[in-house]
Amino acid sequence: MLAAARSRSRIAFTAVAALASLALAACSGTTTNAPTGASAAPAASSAAPAADAFPVTIPTAHGDVTIQQKPQRVVTWGWSTQDAVLALGVVPVAMPTYAYGGDAQGILPWNAAKLKELGGTPPALLPSSDSGEVPIEEIIEAKPDVILAPYSGLTKEEHDKLNKVAPTVSYPDKPWATSWQQQIEIVGKALGLSAEATALREKADAHIAKLGTDNPDLKGRSFVYGAVNANDQFTIYRGSDPRVELLVQLGMTESPSVKELDADPKAGSYFYSISYENVSKIKTDVLVMYFATQKDVDTFVADPVIAALPAVKEKRFAPIVGESFVMASSAPTVLSIPWMLDQYVPQLAAVATKVGG
Repeated sequence: MLAAARSRSRIAFTAVAALASLALAACSGTTTNAPTGASAAPAASSAAPAADAFPVTIPTAHGDVTIQQKPQRVVTWGWSTQDAVLALGVVPVAMPTYAYGGDAQGILPWNAAKLKELGGTPPALLPSSDSGEVPIEEIIEAKPDVILAPYSGLTKEEHDKLNKVAPTVSYPDKPWATSWQQQIEIVGKALGLSAEATALREKADAHIAKLGTDNPDLKGRSFVYGAVNANDQFTIYRGSDPRVELLVQLGMTESPSVKELDADPKAGSYFYSISYENVSKIKTDVLVMYFATQKDVDTFVADPVIAALPAVKEKRFAPIVGESFVMASSAPTVLSIPWMLDQYVPQLAAVATKVGG
């Protein structure tokens, strides 16, 4: 479930609170995939020669990190960093399992396609990063020469432990708040592939811009991006969240309700929650939310409080349905953006046409 939060041990909700049911019980943090040792993880392969000079120093929220030479064995941690690494033509020696949204092996569909394209031995699969526990031993077994975690919730203590294993690049500012543009640029710099990273970012930006141009009904439409949790709590994502930023890139605007209903805007998180008794105060052209299944959507809109919302009643509700789609939209990357947006934007635009109708 990706619910109200990518909670780490230090953050309020479970990181991928799967919407496995409308009650949205928090994801279990356990994983059925046993981690694979270093013997099964080959050195990373690069599709392009290094363009950057080493050593290179990358600033992070936990201090500057210096990588002495071009990495050959890359471990990723947190959400979606493996996307940036794979997009740059590098196969990680180890990356997290995705029980939510992944296939039988715990690999996301766009990652599976890229791994097939790149060939070679698949990465070792670490336990899910949603567990709140950093698998230090498994990471050590992978023998990394760099650990990339720019979109994660690593604490200073966790970062320092990993940094003793290999140079560890965590987030630049706040946990779980690194934009996909920042992520590809950070990973590109760490791997000595900055020019390639810039090209990928520009290509993805152009793709988003074209989708916005091709769907003019989205332009200027206000939206609220939400989720549901247990105990009748409605989560609203703030403007700093990557999933919100992605819709803004398409030409939409964040509804004024997002700030008006925010009781603690300085909390430092990317989301906040309101009770169902206050849901009626949400004013927006379009309501965007995510759900694991269509059954969850049906259960949600059957609630009388929700059914009375103008956006729901007037069919200005654009749910994102399916675990893989939830992952792709919640942690957008240069790989997941085209995979998800090409399928979702036409649905979103169709809903936007009903505004004012």
